[in-house]
Amino acid sequence: MPVASALVAACRGAEATPTTALGGQTPAAGASPTAGETPATVATPTRPAELRGTIAIDGSSTVFPISEAVAEEFQKQYPNVKVTVGISGTGGGFQKFCNKEIDISDASRPIKDSELQACEQNGRAFIELPVAFDGLAVVVHPQNDWVKELTVDDLKKIWQPEAQGTITRWNQVRPEWPNAPLNLYGPGTDSGTFDYFTEAINGKSGASRGDYTASEDDNVLVQGVAGDTNALGYFGLAYAIENQGKVKIVPIVNPKTGQPVEPSLETVKTGQYQPLSRPLFIYVARDQADRPEVEAFVEFYLENAATLAEEVGYIPLPDEAYQLAMKRFQDRKTGSVFKGVEVGVSIEDVLKREE
Repeated sequence: MPVASALVAACRGAEATPTTALGGQTPAAGASPTAGETPATVATPTRPAELRGTIAIDGSSTVFPISEAVAEEFQKQYPNVKVTVGISGTGGGFQKFCNKEIDISDASRPIKDSELQACEQNGRAFIELPVAFDGLAVVVHPQNDWVKELTVDDLKKIWQPEAQGTITRWNQVRPEWPNAPLNLYGPGTDSGTFDYFTEAINGKSGASRGDYTASEDDNVLVQGVAGDTNALGYFGLAYAIENQGKVKIVPIVNPKTGQPVEPSLETVKTGQYQPLSRPLFIYVARDQADRPEVEAFVEFYLENAATLAEEVGYIPLPDEAYQLAMKRFQDRKTGSVFKGVEVGVSIEDVLKREE
């Protein structure tokens, strides 16, 4: 089970500041706030409105709705700053980031060793900042009446590399299930969701069968599952919740308790939904962090991430985690503290390690 797979003991939302254990893709339709929906709790600007410049963000489509919402609110308060937010997947974002093509990389997993090396080779130091939590949802067609829950072992049997070409029918997963085709849908290999799911379920990031319908566009995955009674797929929880009715979310048996748990904002907050919960990140280029518009944007992001993440369907971090992330940014602490973190360590404890 990966870094970040044991999630919150209790998260923000209601709102104490409890200790939280660490745990896409295309943004859900209607997920981002519109221009007329400024949240009442968005922080008051602390810099002059004449601040100007451009900020380029790219990467995870899971993190995209949060960054887009932050960018919209920031640009209302600083209209002379242009913030662009793109989607190329977590891996694609890191590639652009390490090549110095963008200022901030959205990521639905911690940076990999190979990406870290690429950044080092190009002289791109970074500041790693957690911004929210998400869960992954496993979904079936709404008319599927035989799958009541799935265990991690069931999912491994379906998705492990050895299943390719061999586990192709539902009754091969459980004999009491129908002798019907098992048609699979999931994110592509450049996706942080793919990396996280394969590590959580198969024990190794990237270890997966390849004979499934893969797409970086969650609309394709939803349409595939929604149009096939024999389908099974997985993608980010926020998008699955947005599309309930088109797909049915399957409860996952918590390996520690043996109880099936349906993913929801509440079960992710309380840490019941395991092991498919994860933190989401932004990576800020150190060589751009002192630019006034970038500094203002990142501080605005951390001040408002809790409110805006919740608005677009994600789970806020505890208050203390945002405070520690802000201190990490203001101190310009570079490098990754989340890569390789053991299961069950709280985000707050990870961020405190370098104090």
